[in-house]
This record gives sequence, C-alpha cells and structure tokens, in this order.
Amino acid sequence: MNVERLARYLPFLSWAREYDKESATHDGLAALILTLLLIPQSLAYAMLAGLPPVVGLYASIFPPIAYALLGSSRTLAVGPVAIVALLTASALTPMFEPGSADYIQAALLLALLSGGVMLVMSLLRIGFLINFLSHPVVSGFISASSILIMLSQLRHILGINTQGDTALALLRSTIKALPDTHLPTLAIGGLSLVFLYLARRFGKTGLAALGLSLRKAATLTKAAPLLALLVGALSVHFMHLDQQGVAVVGKVPQALPAFALPVFDLDLVVKLLPLAVLISLVGFIGSVSVAQTFAARRRQRISPNQELLALGGANLITALSGGMPVSGGFSRSVVSYEAGAQTPLAGALSAIGMALTVVFVSPLFESLPRAILAAIIIVAVLTLVDLGQLKRTWQYAWQDGAAMLATMLGVLFFNIEVGILTGLSLSLLLFLWRTSHPHIAVVGQLPGSQHFRNVARFDVVQSESVLSIRVDESLYFPNARYLEDRIAQLIASHPSARHLVLMCSGINLIDASALESLEAITERLHTSGVQLHLSEVKGPVMDQLRRAQFLDQFGGRVFVSHYEALLLLDPITTRRTQDALPTHCPISPESNHLKELN
Repeated sequence: MNVERLARYLPFLSWAREYDKESATHDGLAALILTLLLIPQSLAYAMLAGLPPVVGLYASIFPPIAYALLGSSRTLAVGPVAIVALLTASALTPMFEPGSADYIQAALLLALLSGGVMLVMSLLRIGFLINFLSHPVVSGFISASSILIMLSQLRHILGINTQGDTALALLRSTIKALPDTHLPTLAIGGLSLVFLYLARRFGKTGLAALGLSLRKAATLTKAAPLLALLVGALSVHFMHLDQQGVAVVGKVPQALPAFALPVFDLDLVVKLLPLAVLISLVGFIGSVSVAQTFAARRRQRISPNQELLALGGANLITALSGGMPVSGGFSRSVVSYEAGAQTPLAGALSAIGMALTVVFVSPLFESLPRAILAAIIIVAVLTLVDLGQLKRTWQYAWQDGAAMLATMLGVLFFNIEVGILTGLSLSLLLFLWRTSHPHIAVVGQLPGSQHFRNVARFDVVQSESVLSIRVDESLYFPNARYLEDRIAQLIASHPSARHLVLMCSGINLIDASALESLEAITERLHTSGVQLHLSEVKGPVMDQLRRAQFLDQFGGRVFVSHYEALLLLDPITTRRTQDALPTHCPISPESNHLKELN
C-alpha cells in the first residue's frame, strides 16, 4: 500500500512529510497557549460532568494524541467540552452518586460505548445520518443545554445544595436554598464571574488600548481563567477559606492514569447505549461543524467519516486512561487556530503539557475553589445561548422555528433526550407536511420573452387551449394525492383547455406512488378531453419514466423547453406574445411585469 493510499486512513502522513521548522515553531507556541487554556477548562468540565476535576486533565492527555494520528482536521482541538459533560452528568446522575467510584466507572464505560458507536458509524460510512439533525434543532439544543448548565452551576457560586434535572426544578431548588447562601463562597464566585465576563467582553480591546498588539491582547485575555484560578487558590491557601466552608477541589493524584478496561456490566451497557449514541451524535455534530469552519478558512478539506474514526479512537483511549467522553471544542480550537497551529501536532504537544501538569503541578489544584470553576463554566457557555436565533428562525420559516422551540422546551422542562427527539420528530413531521402540499403554480408567458412565470405574481399571457402548470417539489408518496386533487381543480377552472403541460424543472424525483398518480391523472384528463404533456424533465427523472414505460403509454409528448411546448401546441398565441416587446427587453423582478401582491 503506497503512502498516498495509507494517508487516507492515517491523515497525519499527509502533513508529516512536509513538516518543517517553521510549522514546529507555530505548533509549539500554540500548544503552550492551548495548555494554559485547557487546565482551567478541563478541571471545570470534569466537575460539570460530576467527576473529580483531575479526570478532566486525564481526558486532555491521550485523546488529543489519538486525534493527531487519525483526524483529518489540522486545527480541531479535542478534549472535554461543556455540552458532552452535561450529557454525561444527565446520563449518570440518576443511576449513581456523582464522584463515587461507581459513577467514575460508569463514565469510563460511557466513553467506551461512545467511541464504539463512532467507530461503527465510520466503518459503515453512515456519517450522512447526521444531516437529519437540522440546524434549528441543534441550535435549540445548544441554547437550552447552556441554560441548564448555568442553572446547575449556581449552587457552586452560592455555596448551597440544590437538586433537580430540569430547568424548573433547578430554579425552584435554588430559590428555596437562597437563605442558606454561603457568603465567602458567593464573594469568590461573584467576583470571579464579574472578572471573567469583563475579561471576555472587554479584555482584548482594553489591552489593545494600552498599546499591546491585538494578538498579544487576545492571548492574555484567554489566560484570564488561569489567573482567576491562581488568585483563588492563593486566597484560599493564605486566608484558610477552606476552613470557613469554601468548597475546594481537594486532593488531586500526582500521577498519570493507569491504563485499564472499564468494568463491563451488561445491564449497565444496555442502559447507557442510547445515551452513548446521543453523545456520539452531538459530539460529532459539534466537532465537524468546528472542523469545517476552520478548514474553509485555510482552503482545506475534512472527511466526516474519518472524523468519526478519529473521535471514536479518542473516546476509546480516554475510556482506557481514566478520562471522560470527549469531543472537538470550539473555544480551544479557536485558540489553537489564532495561535497559529499548523497541524494536529499542536494538540499532541498540549497533551504533553497536560501530562507534565498532572505530574508536577497537580498539588497546587487542591486549594482551587469550586466556585471559580463554576464561574469559568458559566462564562464559557454564556456565549452559546442565542435566544435571538429563535426569533430569526421563526420569522424566516415558522416550521423550523417550531422545531427549535420544541427542542428548547423539551430540554429545559423534561430532559435532553426528550428535547432532541421532540425537535427531530417535529422537524421531520413538518417537513413531510410541507412537502405534502407542494407549491403548484399556473404559469404564463412573459411578453417579449421565452420565459414563463407564475400568473399570480407576474403580468403574463396565458393560452386559452393550453394550461401550463409548474410543480416546485419532487413527487413522492406524501404529495401524490395532493397533485391529483390540485390538477383536477385547475382543469375544472379552465374549461377551454385541451392540453395540460406539466413543467418539471423543479422535480428531482418521481417515486412509485407519484407515478401511479400521474397515470391516474392521465386517464382522468383523457376522459375530460385533455392531453397531458411534460416539459423540462431532468435526466434522472426521464430515466425513471422510461424504465416504467410511462412515456410510451401516456399519449403526450416530452418537450425540452416549455416554450417549445407552447410553440407547438398554441403557436399563434406564443408567437404573438413573444413579439409583444423587443426580445432584448430586460425581464427582472423590478420590471413592470411583476405584480404587487398583498
């Protein structure tokens, strides 16, 4: 097997051959910056998942290395992410006590199953199934999940105990526990929130105003969470705030994780498998979206099926090395891209940095206040909440807006699985409803041209003996009967018509049900003394009709253009209409042919 063919399965071979000193310099700098970002994020997202914070560090060591070998994106940074952490917590919290040994083992098993699901999807090359999750559904899921994340972290900011799996339950529990707010914890969490928000919102421009370059200002702004953790840890250590009730991370193992298989429990596998599929889908969607965004900027390409393989491998390795489910993260990928990372080696080098952190720096994490980790999570996911998208989507297409709203309500008031399934089901049902009532227009000829437009929108000329109809949708079983009924109505309203020409420029498919409808339409038209013809039929559709022998039996003709059909069936009206204006007369939506519609 030659190198080019092998590179299809091991993409690192394609960039390793041209790797040079300049690329290494860029990757090394990006890895250093990425490591500084990943330390607070990894700790925080592990806590969000209900796991010991050190698990987040473990999940940032081996998965990036696996992705560097298998991934097709040169910029995507893999590790713990907020949405996947929330999914992990929602899957395991009802079964086990967060942070317990059983909980940790279940998280490893969940990562193993997620990796297995992705590998199976990659081998079967069914990454295309992800297209059935529409953008409004994904957007609604992300916004609602981010709100859930923020509500779940308020207890760490306030120093209170809350319970609940839904937004309403968490809100009620938080309000009920407000009198028990721990003031020192609130002070630390509140100040951290304000600092991190201001740093994210105004840090870059503020530092640039002081004379720093935009690149340096952006880098320092990204280090704000690390600064917050450092100040918080020093405050706890010297002021003994942990003895005053401020919750801290506690003892952190100062060693790399040992490789071991998760405890395999068949009953638990059955319970976790649907959630593993959900985590795989959500993680894959987010990762591919980020990877495609940055690949487009550099005019590179990614392979969705290869991404499934790489993410599957990353999750398998994290399951064997004491980590948690991982995915491609937007914020860390942005940092990697802006820091100048040229290859996935930047992620692998950051993994080495994380390993060194675990071995030599982990004792410093013991005094980290959990309130600051919660503040990091809240500020990180705050940008993911986009309620304005719901309004914009609804205004553009209410069906998509309804699917997005259903997803959000399902996630907030039931659970994540219900939200996604509700949004997905509703979007598919509304799609079927929309395509079951396709737009069918009666068209006429624009004076002075060979073009045909909707009689309801343009001032056009219609033939008395030829009824021209344009169908703007593929014909298949949900809309086949509707086509029959609509044509019957139009024929009844045009009693002088002797020919009906079906303009097929918008039809990409005619399935078996629609073919039977066309045959039924042909027979009914013959009974009424009207002949059916077709125009502008696309090649694949024509092949279908030939195989079904419909073209030999329906008695009409198939015309290359609609103008040709009218020229043969009603030449007098057609030629008179074409000569009504000079042939060079511009026809546009701004012309006088366009009608004003209420």
